[in-house]
Amino acid sequence: MTDVMKGVRILEVAEHTFVPAASAILAEYGAEVIKIEHVERGDAMRGLASSGTVPLSDGAHVLLEHSNRGKKSLGLDLTAEAGLDILYRLAKTSDVFLHNKLPRVRKKLRIGLDDIRAQNPDIIYVSGGGQGERGPDADKGSYDSLAYWARASVASSLTPPDSEQMPAPPGPAFGDSIGAMTIAGGIMGALFHRERTGEATTVDVSLLSAGMWSMGATIAISLQHQMPWRGRPKNMPNRNPLAGNYRTKDGRFISLTCLQAGKYWAEAAAAVGRPELADDERFCDAGAIAENCAAGVEMLAEAFAERTLDEWREALENFSGQWAVVQDNIEVADDPQAMANGYVQHYESGEGHPFRLVSPPVQYGGKPAAPRRAPAFNEHGDDILQEVLGIDYERIIDLKLQNVIP
Repeated sequence: MTDVMKGVRILEVAEHTFVPAASAILAEYGAEVIKIEHVERGDAMRGLASSGTVPLSDGAHVLLEHSNRGKKSLGLDLTAEAGLDILYRLAKTSDVFLHNKLPRVRKKLRIGLDDIRAQNPDIIYVSGGGQGERGPDADKGSYDSLAYWARASVASSLTPPDSEQMPAPPGPAFGDSIGAMTIAGGIMGALFHRERTGEATTVDVSLLSAGMWSMGATIAISLQHQMPWRGRPKNMPNRNPLAGNYRTKDGRFISLTCLQAGKYWAEAAAAVGRPELADDERFCDAGAIAENCAAGVEMLAEAFAERTLDEWREALENFSGQWAVVQDNIEVADDPQAMANGYVQHYESGEGHPFRLVSPPVQYGGKPAAPRRAPAFNEHGDDILQEVLGIDYERIIDLKLQNVIP
């Protein structure tokens, strides 16, 4: 793959997933990312495996790896003058300053826009937060389950009006990972702008903004009709039997999305072993299919229930309509298309534990990003101080004795 971010240095003061995952993407695209971690505990994500919040197996900490691959780690006490001085000196050498700190924390730590720009007027200053940089909730923390999932209307749009429960996010870091790709794109756009104009701008992405963009088409329809979007009720009538999910004999699901029902009906009828339906007057054209949708759904449901998923894979192999198997997380990792395109890559932790991660979704030069593991806590601390800042070893020992660095 073409390392399109080679030569770019990103200085990160962030933890958890949303913002760190953005620089992890750019690290796999070739950027040098210096991750500043809490001098004692490191990124809070490092402790998640032992907190009981998320059960993780022995070996690689895959949640940490997901959002910190390819980085260099430096533990640093930003509340100490010597620690802040090191951060400022690193900022002078960096192209991007990336953080997820609330305004009040930035002020306390002296890492706000003016503080960092005083060290490097050409640095791109990037903020990632819960609800945006302005407004009454700008200084309130959040998580993707709140700002992205609940507040941005994703959850309510999935909840049927007759449901007593709101659905939870489908998995950890769902909104975080989508938002991280948004931040990564924003950084690349800002770097391009600086290259063309010489102006160093700021970048601001929130979980709320990313969630609202994900729901943008839905929000537009709701605003136009002044009606909130809701999940499909169980008994809501359908108009197209070739747009829906059908259960197989072995309890799996086939998803059909043939929006041109009239075009695909005869072929679908043959594919499911009901060729006589092609000549049935109830399904002679798109209008008739819509009028008799319930009957069509019932007949297709009966047909799909007669064969297993593997049998349907074979039967639908040459069907020209649009369909997919409803897969789980294990299956999609081994999907032939995912494997052929390198969407999942093999990694190895610093301790030698093998694991797999999903690659960043954008590919350059026809190849996926080369796998790069996450760093151990403060793994590159001494090297960064010596090679980037030119600090001699005696001073490094002194900083360790002062607990400014681990």
